[in-house]
Amino acid sequence: MSKDEITEQAAAFDAIGEKYDEVFADKRAQVEATRWLAERLAPGDRVLDVGCGSGVPTAKLLAEVGFSVHGIDVSKEMLRLARQNAPGATFEQVDMMTFSSEPGSFGGIAAFFSLLMLRRSDIPAALRKIARALRPGGYLVLSMVEGDFDFLALPFLGHAVHVSAYPQEALEVVLREAGFEILDAEVVSFSAEEQAERQLYYRCRVAAAV
Repeated sequence: MSKDEITEQAAAFDAIGEKYDEVFADKRAQVEATRWLAERLAPGDRVLDVGCGSGVPTAKLLAEVGFSVHGIDVSKEMLRLARQNAPGATFEQVDMMTFSSEPGSFGGIAAFFSLLMLRRSDIPAALRKIARALRPGGYLVLSMVEGDFDFLALPFLGHAVHVSAYPQEALEVVLREAGFEILDAEVVSFSAEEQAERQLYYRCRVAAAV
């Protein structure tokens, strides 16, 4: 993605702000995936929340049970909300492709509906970067929307955002090629306002340093 594209995405979510959590209030699948991750981490482990949004529920839940949580997002407004909602976590305004960390820095990484904001050509590289950021045997929980399009402009809560999606089988190939073992997959049917979609939730493990 170009800097202009990142700026455009950030502006859309700055404008959406608190409305996101109002419309997408039912986050049971995300909560369950976050708890699954928490159960597999060591006490005090470092966790990265990619595209943390308002910090609810993932960063808030993980910080409250004692993990060292670092959230990243491109939206200044979402980060303002995240700092209010999850004061026990730290947050940084940066996109995934620019973010840097030492290899093996995190025991777990969460990426809920964040990688779909990238072009398809960037998603495999983002996943490989996530795999390198995890320690060997570390865990990834990830969700995407199922589809077959690349950086398509779609209406989203009154704003146009560009999103990418894979059919389920194709996404699983991308995950495995990035170095992940898929431990569990869940399909959730979701609808809210103009949104009606099949959401794909994955619980993964990186087997070795990548």
